[in-house]
Amino acid sequence: MSRIPTVPASPARALRAAPVLAVLALALAGCMSSDDPPTENPAQVQAGADRADGAATGTGPDPYLPAPESAALPVVEIAPAVGWPVDAMPVPGDGFSVTAFARDLDHPRQVLVLPNGDVLVAEANKPETETTPGPKQLAMGAVQKRAGAGVASADRITLLRDTDGDGVADERHAFLTGLTSPYGMALVGDTLYVANADALVKVPYASGATSISTTPERVAELPAGRNHHWTKSLVAARDGGKLYVGVGSNSNIAENGMEEEVNRAAVLEVDAAGGAVREYAGGLRNPTALALHPSNGQLWAVVNERDEIGNDLPPDYLTSVREGGFYGWPYAYWGRNVDARVQPQKPELVARSITPDYALGAHVAPLGLAFYTGDALDARYRDGAFIGLHGSWNRKPKIGYSVVFVPFSGGKPSGPIETVLGGFVDDEGDAQGRPVGVAIDARGGVLVADDVGNAVWRLTPAGAR
Repeated sequence: MSRIPTVPASPARALRAAPVLAVLALALAGCMSSDDPPTENPAQVQAGADRADGAATGTGPDPYLPAPESAALPVVEIAPAVGWPVDAMPVPGDGFSVTAFARDLDHPRQVLVLPNGDVLVAEANKPETETTPGPKQLAMGAVQKRAGAGVASADRITLLRDTDGDGVADERHAFLTGLTSPYGMALVGDTLYVANADALVKVPYASGATSISTTPERVAELPAGRNHHWTKSLVAARDGGKLYVGVGSNSNIAENGMEEEVNRAAVLEVDAAGGAVREYAGGLRNPTALALHPSNGQLWAVVNERDEIGNDLPPDYLTSVREGGFYGWPYAYWGRNVDARVQPQKPELVARSITPDYALGAHVAPLGLAFYTGDALDARYRDGAFIGLHGSWNRKPKIGYSVVFVPFSGGKPSGPIETVLGGFVDDEGDAQGRPVGVAIDARGGVLVADDVGNAVWRLTPAGAR
């Protein structure tokens, strides 16, 4: 069983972070969490070891859930963004090698591989808020800026092309500009769909094109406003008739009121022809990446769960998404575990809350999901899930900041989580990079967008060209 590695805190880093923590101490008084190191139930540890399914580490189909914790102030343990030193790169897991497919990008977030092998990269950051931020939002903005999320949004999709097949992009083109914090992308036939922060749009696409000058056509409006979670993930149904958009909540636990959560914390289904929108599944706090499983077309998502109830609670997760399903937010987590902070409660919704398929660990922040359909890697990776973990802020010590793999069999997770790419945080506790979107390229390599390192990394078998 492979644990997701934690990153030790640095005393020097704690001193350098003091000004931000002081701001948070004033702004976030009364919030819930704990600054104690994570603890594990000994009986559960042994049970997890016996089953080897990751329960003891808060991962797998049946993770250990500690009691929720409360404290006057939340844990704030960030990895300040510093970028990669010259020629440095992440550390691959056993049996893998890594190369830089492209560097010097501008906050790359999601990746889409086109049928001809070209690679599209959405370069974006959060849009300007449309609502006056309060003290907590200002404090969190300071934390996000320190963690690398404070840069202006490029609002661009860039095309990368590897003309000689050496695993390094030697052409780069501004493919589509003038967007609004683009994130999810999907190609259906000769139409490219882009999920902006405020709308699903489309443009015509011709194979081999290096730029598109057509003004994007709006297909459907998407929830915007406060934009607590601005990213909009996207995948198309196999026949292209429907598109599925992941929309995050406008809050942690609906503290701004449920009236601000209409069509949020949900996967929305959009009719490609007419633009009609309906909620496909709800109670998913922040479904940051969507993908169809290659064996059966089942829709899957990775979801970022709520904060401020403890180092190891609740787990972020990977789950199949059922039509009409409800996954708990904000009233409950991991099935029917009630979040007592949310008032008034809705026991009728808690009663039908679906338990997710697979826990990834608390606060790891999954932002990328791709099922492996190539043949460059060993056969055991076939149809399994590669997941980009952006990394924690509400946990001590840090966790995430890696790319992991979950094996699948029969269309379901079938084994313990494995780390395949790490080294994103240095010995001082600084973030040299942070993984976001993942994709499988035309030759079976795994591409990883890195929004702090401003790179796209390519993961291949050790010794492969």
